[in-house]
Amino acid sequence: MLFLLRMILMGVHFIIAGIAGLLLGICRPFNPDNSRLCARFYSLPALRILRLDVKPDVKLLEHDKACVIVANHQSNYDLYVLGRVVPPRTVSIGKKSLKWVPFFGQLYWLAGNVLIDRGNARKAREAMLTTTETLRNKDTSIWVFPEGTRNLGEELLQFKRGAFQMAIAAGVPIIPVCVSNYVKQMRLNRWNSGKVIIRALPAIPTAGLSLDDLPMLIEECRQKMLDCINAMDRELAQA
Repeated sequence: MLFLLRMILMGVHFIIAGIAGLLLGICRPFNPDNSRLCARFYSLPALRILRLDVKPDVKLLEHDKACVIVANHQSNYDLYVLGRVVPPRTVSIGKKSLKWVPFFGQLYWLAGNVLIDRGNARKAREAMLTTTETLRNKDTSIWVFPEGTRNLGEELLQFKRGAFQMAIAAGVPIIPVCVSNYVKQMRLNRWNSGKVIIRALPAIPTAGLSLDDLPMLIEECRQKMLDCINAMDRELAQA
C-alpha cells in the first residue's frame, strides 16, 4: 500500500517539477545554472516522498572552475539522489530520446544540457566538440555518466571514452562522484526506504595529457570509483 501511494505521489511530483522547470527554462532558456535548479525541483521533494536518507559527502559546490564530473549510474532514481548535489553552472550529457519525455525532455533541453544522438557518430562527435568548447570558454562544467547506461546496482560497467576525451581536449580536471549501491537495498514499501552515501573524490588533473594517456586515465578513474563505492557499501552494512 505504501509503495503504491509513493508511486502516485512521485508521478504527481514529476509532473509538477517538470512544469516548474519548463517555466524556468522558458523564462531564461539555456542558462547554465538552470540544470542545478531543475535538479533541486526534482530531488528535494522526491527524497521526502521516498524517505530515502541521502548523506552527501561532497564539496562540489566549492569547485568554482570548469571540470568534467563523472558519476556511476544505477537507475532512474539517480535523478533524485544526485539532483541535490549538482553544482552551479553544470550541464549534463544525455541521449537524444530524452527530449520526447513529456515536460522533463523539454526542460532538459532548455536547461542547456547536451543531447547526443548515439546512433549517429558524426552528430555525436559534433556534440562532443561543442561541450569541449563549453568547458574551455564558458566557465561551465559537464556532468557525465561514463558507463553510458544504468548498471542496476551491479559492479561498475566499463567506462566509455567520451568524457575523458573531453577533459583532455579542454585541459580540465575530472572529478569522480561515487554513489553507494542503493537500488537493490531500497525498500519502498517501508516508511524509511534506505540510506545512500554520495562521495566526491579528489580531482584528477588532465593538464599535459594526450589521447595516448586515455586508457590509463580511464582505468585510474574507474578503479578509484570502484574502491570508493565498495568502501561506502561496507560503511552502510556496518551501520
